[in-house]
Amino acid sequence: MTDSKRAAVERNYEAFRQRLPELLATHRGKFALMREGDITEFFDTARDAYLAGQKLYPDALFSVQEVTDTPADLGFFSHAMPQHHV
Repeated sequence: MTDSKRAAVERNYEAFRQRLPELLATHRGKFALMREGDITEFFDTARDAYLAGQKLYPDALFSVQEVTDTPADLGFFSHAMPQHHV
């Protein structure tokens, strides 16, 4: 992962952690598509969020995070997926 991708993932994860308490009340179990520290949209599956991220952000500077009681850094998920269309 490049330094710019790693920085984007870390920024998104920290922003997500800070907003998690409010998100649990409204989006529990959903997957957040994130870019530049902002949540751009919520999806029912990680796959849907990832595919939308690929379409919207060809530079791959986005991450996907599940809204759960225990945040897990899924930001790397978006870079660990195969590069071909699923």
